[in-house]
Amino acid sequence: MSTLPKIAWIGLGIMGAPMAENLLKAGYPVTGHTLEADKLKRLAAAGGTPAASIAEAVREADVIITMVPASPQVEAIAYGPDGILDNARRGALLIDMSSITPQTSVDLAAAAAGKG
Repeated sequence: MSTLPKIAWIGLGIMGAPMAENLLKAGYPVTGHTLEADKLKRLAAAGGTPAASIAEAVREADVIITMVPASPQVEAIAYGPDGILDNARRGALLIDMSSITPQTSVDLAAAAAGKG
C-alpha cells in the first residue's frame, strides 16, 4: 500500500496528461477526469485510474490538481453539486495550474477555505 498522497488530476490535455503521467512514473496514485474518453484511456494505459466524474476523481484525493484552459472552466469544475468543492474531503489540497485571473484564484481560495 502506497504512503504517497492520492492525487486527483482534472484536465488531461496537452500539458495535463504528461504531467499526470510523470506523477504515475514517480509512484503516485493518480485518478483523473477529463471530458475526452481517449485521454482517459491514455491515463489508464499509463497506470492511472480514470474517473467518470469530477466527484469520483476527487472524493478520496489528498491533493487535487486542476489544469484547464481558463477561469470559466475552473469555475465550472470547482463549484456546484458535481464540482470539486462539494465533493473533496476536508483537508484536501487544491492546486490550480490553469491560466486564470487573479480574482478567480482569490475567490476560489476563499470558497475552498469555507469548505475546509
